[in-house]
Amino acid sequence: MLHMLAAAIKSVYASVFYRASKAYMTATSNIIDQEKMAVILQEVVGKAYGDHYYPNLSGVLRSINYYPIGDEKAEDGIASLALGLGKYIVDGGQTLRVSPYHPHQVLQMSEMDFALKDTQTRFYALDMKRVGTDFKVDDGFNIQTLKVKEADKDGSLHFIASTYDPYDQIIRDGLYEGGRKIISFAGALQQGVFPLPEILQMSMKYGAEAMRRPVEIEFACNINPDKTGEFYLLQVRPIVDSKQMLDEDVSAVPDEQCLLRSKNSLGHGITEDITDVVYVKYNDHFTAANNHNVADDIERINDRFLASGTNYVIIGPGRWGSSDPWLGVPVKWPHLSAARVIVEVALKNYRVDPSQGTHFFQNLTSFGVGYFTIDTNRPGEGGMLRKDILDAMPAVEETPYVRHVRFERPLRIMMDGKKQEGVVIFDEKAGE
Repeated sequence: MLHMLAAAIKSVYASVFYRASKAYMTATSNIIDQEKMAVILQEVVGKAYGDHYYPNLSGVLRSINYYPIGDEKAEDGIASLALGLGKYIVDGGQTLRVSPYHPHQVLQMSEMDFALKDTQTRFYALDMKRVGTDFKVDDGFNIQTLKVKEADKDGSLHFIASTYDPYDQIIRDGLYEGGRKIISFAGALQQGVFPLPEILQMSMKYGAEAMRRPVEIEFACNINPDKTGEFYLLQVRPIVDSKQMLDEDVSAVPDEQCLLRSKNSLGHGITEDITDVVYVKYNDHFTAANNHNVADDIERINDRFLASGTNYVIIGPGRWGSSDPWLGVPVKWPHLSAARVIVEVALKNYRVDPSQGTHFFQNLTSFGVGYFTIDTNRPGEGGMLRKDILDAMPAVEETPYVRHVRFERPLRIMMDGKKQEGVVIFDEKAGE
């Protein structure tokens, strides 16, 4: 264990020399001489189940909810919950989204089709057999990806799972023989077995008061079969909001002036110095099979923007930054770091919920980058995108998967963080 600890500390210090770390420093305009670094040793929350070790509940909590549904308010906050290690959430895996002030209002459990399609099917655990003697570039070298069935065998699903009954076509809260297990956290959220909503409300309140600004909190829990449990705060950090002012009414801008409009956007302020748009080529028969190739093209294009010190708007279907290429383009933050607006588009045959609760998007919001969601299946209320204008423009560069176009005059990007509305306005003559 001492050898493993020494190797882990070496790997943390070595990580500053990685290409991804250098790209991060360039993107954030940090000065290396002013940087300081510490190594924190933190006990991993969880329990041993045979050869693997994990908590049965991890989460990321934000005290601002940029995607309120129903009677939720932005200030009610939002949590993303998952079985197993929290790295699964950070990597963009399938999580359960719930507001601590509305624990009975879980969109993913509102319909049986949603619940079956959107439930977590895999989770991360520490591999107790994998002992490293030298430091590794991959910080997840001793992390196993397991199926939820394994957790069922471990007996770790008490009060966090529901069971689908295929005969009666219903979902019952709790564990029952046979039937597919759905990670619903029903015991902790709706049945009062463990006071999770109340603890999350307190964590948000005290965290935001102490930091004097909205916060993002990482936490983990062990919930035991006897209805006891432990809650661990792992990390509390401020959500940094852009200082830019916005005095104009975004909703008053007519559609004719907009290249795109989102009614579900993240970010605040005005940008008026961007002329470039990079977008994934798609049509009604889009397939996610080529998303790895898309990621390679975008990394190369992004490097060129970093070298020239310019920025761009990027548009694509599905979830940016997902570790699952079938949910979206599997890019990491350094590969998009020169983008100033990132747009996720839901298509008729390819609908994926927006990303949330990941370190990837913590970076975006910290650096004042806009994040827009557009649902082309709901004209008007889902926003709009004039892809026909982009397709008609000459390409600066074009690959089989990606197009890069440039407007003559800068685009005007406006984002209202309180109303979750954003627009990209173009000069009609700019693309001629």
